[in-house]
Amino acid sequence: MADNTGFLRGRLLVVAFEGWNDAGEAATGAVKTLQELLDLSPIAEIDPEVYYDYQFNRPTMTSDDNGVRFLEWPGTTIYGPVAPRDAGAGIAADAELEMSGDNAGNIHLVLGVEPSRSWKSFAAEIVDAALAADIGGIVFLGAMLADVPHTRPISIFVSTENDQLRSELQIERSSYEGPVGILSVIADAAETVGIPTLSIWASVPHYVHNAPSPKAMLALIDKLEELIDVVIPRGDLVEEASAWETGINQLAGEDEEMAAYIEQLEQARDTVDSPEASGEAIAREFEQYLRRRGDGRPDEPWRGGGGS
Repeated sequence: MADNTGFLRGRLLVVAFEGWNDAGEAATGAVKTLQELLDLSPIAEIDPEVYYDYQFNRPTMTSDDNGVRFLEWPGTTIYGPVAPRDAGAGIAADAELEMSGDNAGNIHLVLGVEPSRSWKSFAAEIVDAALAADIGGIVFLGAMLADVPHTRPISIFVSTENDQLRSELQIERSSYEGPVGILSVIADAAETVGIPTLSIWASVPHYVHNAPSPKAMLALIDKLEELIDVVIPRGDLVEEASAWETGINQLAGEDEEMAAYIEQLEQARDTVDSPEASGEAIAREFEQYLRRRGDGRPDEPWRGGGGS
């Protein structure tokens, strides 16, 4: 871990969006975990009427604890600490229930649905709210579907376009060129006004894309904890990740083609994890995935000669 200076010591904004950037609900699941652990309240909300296509992101009917039904609209909310504290103060009395560490009282969150339109204006609203909250750095969480096996540790790729952060945290610049999601648009807008940003992406097995991935959520939280110098309780995530993996093992045990496909992925992953190849190969994995987006690959890629 880097020393506790610069980016790590200021107010940080952790961002995740449902949609294109959120395979297995890993990114939003990680941020929702933080929301449950921190004493936060909404400090800004983005007007959904301007940015969302409700035929694509439909409102949902739900009910409260009293049984009163109401419409819940897609949108984006920015949360800030109810009582921000100085670094090192107010460490949780029970670390199993609350986040702790020097930065725990400085974390803000953005949680929402990727907008359908007017991304430049949307990004400007997020950045304006960050400036108003005196945010010193932004961490974006994302998750991608990839040709990776569920039986191996989740691949994590950390990158930044900021020269100072690359030096301070010893992380890489992405060489990806191609289509992007709203995270990249907000990051570009933030860097333009002088707010440093970094991105943490997790790889989720393509063949289980219909279900939430607690193992990927856990991997994102592990890396976030390492980078921003906080202690984040895992709650039930460890057990849920184990159950998720066990459930997929059972499915593969009943399907020889799926099992053979997973074995191919395991062999490829073991090659990627070799000491001489790991960093560059994981970056290639990330870039190849993004280029494949929208190519219409089947839900079960092991059927009929599937593979990478």
